[in-house]
Amino acid sequence: MQNIKKIAPLNNDFLIRLTNIDKAPSCLWYIGELPNDRPTVAIVGSRKPTNYGRAITTELASKLASHGVIIVSGLAIGHDGLAHRACLDAGGTAVAVLANGLDKIYPASNTQLAERIVSSGGAIISEYPPGTPVLKHQFLARNRIVSGLADLLIVVEAGERSGTLNTASHALMQGREIMAVPGNITSPLSMGCNKLIAQGATPVLSVNDVLSKLGINPTEHQPDEIKFDSPLAKQIYKLICQGISSGDELIVKTGATTSEFNIALTMLELNGHIQSLGANNWTKL
Repeated sequence: MQNIKKIAPLNNDFLIRLTNIDKAPSCLWYIGELPNDRPTVAIVGSRKPTNYGRAITTELASKLASHGVIIVSGLAIGHDGLAHRACLDAGGTAVAVLANGLDKIYPASNTQLAERIVSSGGAIISEYPPGTPVLKHQFLARNRIVSGLADLLIVVEAGERSGTLNTASHALMQGREIMAVPGNITSPLSMGCNKLIAQGATPVLSVNDVLSKLGINPTEHQPDEIKFDSPLAKQIYKLICQGISSGDELIVKTGATTSEFNIALTMLELNGHIQSLGANNWTKL
């Protein structure tokens, strides 16, 4: 995957928003197609997300993408990759910002994801010319471009001293809207988000909160609007909507037999109503 192109942000409707950020790049390199200028959200978080964080990032990125919102992140392991994948699964457009030259995708484990972003009409961009190696300080510098490209930034999970909060600092200086997902006060990965909210960031209680900030009319489906294959499938879906993600807990709550439960769960997944998070955990789409 090459065909690396060079462009000045001033000459592109989508990138022009970078011309007013701190240490504005005079040029960028990119692979793929730069999107049209439309609502854009950056989603960032820990490299080691919890099941809760995985579910939130997947839902937010998926539903925002289904409303035509561009999803920006850094292609890192963890929430970055989750946001990109959920966006693409929903048929959306993703933009990934790298902290090294585009002749080498980093991390290498996300090379296929990078290729998928490009093949789906999105782009991978960097302020560093081809041949620039991965250096630690460049990740912090990259964060200002992730936030600078977005209309608003969502922090899903972050420790009290997380590098993710560096992106939030850039967003604040750039005058971008900052939103954070509240979490359990005993969870180390919720400390950063909860503190951001205490300092004035807008809490994300549903995707509608984000859509409203973007001036998009929320049109989220409700369980009663969906046609289900069985009453059990509808019951499972409602429980998942209420925040129950564990398959073990779901089967206990429904009182169904293992066979009945597995059939209903499979049909919900095949019909695109739910998605596996791995380890027998589920989230709605």
